[in-house]
Amino acid sequence: MAKKKSGLISVRIPLEEEIGWFDQLLDDKHYLGAGRPVGDYLRQVVEVDAKPVALLVWGPACYALKDRDKWISWSTVQRLERLKLIVQNRRFLVLAEKGQSPNLASQAMGAALRALPGQWLESFGYLPLLAESFTDPEAYAGTCYKASNWEAVGMSAGHSRHRADFYRPNDRPKKLWLRPLCPQGRELLSAAQLPQGCLGGVIAAPSGTLPLKAAELGSLLDVFRQSPDPRASNTTFRTYSVMTLIAMALLAGRRDIAEIARFATTLSQAQRRRMGFPRKRDTKAFWRVPSYSVFYQVLRRMDPEAFAKLLSQWLQSRAGSLPGALAMDGKMIRDHIGLLTLAQHEDGAPVAVAVYDQKEGTERCELSAACDLLEQIPALDGMMITADALHCQRTHAAAIVEKGGDYLLQVKANQKKLFKKARALDKLKDTPFLSIHNPGTGA
Repeated sequence: MAKKKSGLISVRIPLEEEIGWFDQLLDDKHYLGAGRPVGDYLRQVVEVDAKPVALLVWGPACYALKDRDKWISWSTVQRLERLKLIVQNRRFLVLAEKGQSPNLASQAMGAALRALPGQWLESFGYLPLLAESFTDPEAYAGTCYKASNWEAVGMSAGHSRHRADFYRPNDRPKKLWLRPLCPQGRELLSAAQLPQGCLGGVIAAPSGTLPLKAAELGSLLDVFRQSPDPRASNTTFRTYSVMTLIAMALLAGRRDIAEIARFATTLSQAQRRRMGFPRKRDTKAFWRVPSYSVFYQVLRRMDPEAFAKLLSQWLQSRAGSLPGALAMDGKMIRDHIGLLTLAQHEDGAPVAVAVYDQKEGTERCELSAACDLLEQIPALDGMMITADALHCQRTHAAAIVEKGGDYLLQVKANQKKLFKKARALDKLKDTPFLSIHNPGTGA
């Protein structure tokens, strides 16, 4: 007897009147039940020839997963801001009896994944970039995940969410699966800029918590007390307090004056008092913070090189030892000051900083700032420095190698000879494209 050909597979969001039916099926047939909707929450019905064959539920991702976050290589600030761009497969139920329809599970999952970005955009106004899911290795092999191109990247820590304790041990670590929802989904989560369609899912990193402990804050204030105040002596906010706040905002990932000013308003009254800001008249417990104009004036008048030098010295005195991988990246704070940072891959914490006025073409551009920044680091033994295509320069590569480090630099097509050479290397089966080359060759 000839095998029946598979019918037309489609994926839809259940109608409002079908939600009761959907959740009841999960309660009856899924070992975890239907669960409770939380956050952005999407139900999918997979159909073959208009008949339901599978149900899926997608919701918010886990707050922090060590193996996932290492796989993405994003900073703590990026994780806090972009976590909604990861969606979690919370339920997957195949309605056919086991063995009745071979490959149905992987076909249904594949179809659901293809439909997910567009349905999520229509429902919540932004495009997700990555899907995550878990399987219990004691009960499931995860065959349909493998077949639909998910990647197993590690294990969970074996903790369950609990209202009172936040997390509690359950002694049942789960296998973690990840799958990009677009070709560059993994890379985009840690990129400097996101696609326009993803911006609706970006949230401001939580504020009210300083990126420094009390002792560190005190020592940073002491460092900036050395800075001269270029303004009049009767100013309300002292420069050392304002510069300390600017430094902390930069450490927390804020990159323009408006973001720095908003960061200031989220500080608690105790934090404001500790930083030496003035108390508001006729109040006993209300301390003011600088406005946008104050930050503008300080940034415009201060010596940026002196600021960068003091902050770098402080960072290095606190670092202890350099991490195994550092990323070099530059950002402009409006048109006033560019900040180039050498930061830890794991959590985005800066190790050294330098300032510049333009990306290219001036004596104090980002390229020359990179040379100054690398000069500040006494040694890079065993370190891997990563940077974008702007820093794919022989001088930068040589400086890194001379200090004992390795480098991984992006190459773009505007460097025609180098790009052609890299493409040629990529075609050689026995030569890995991601390799470290002698800076004297220009590769």
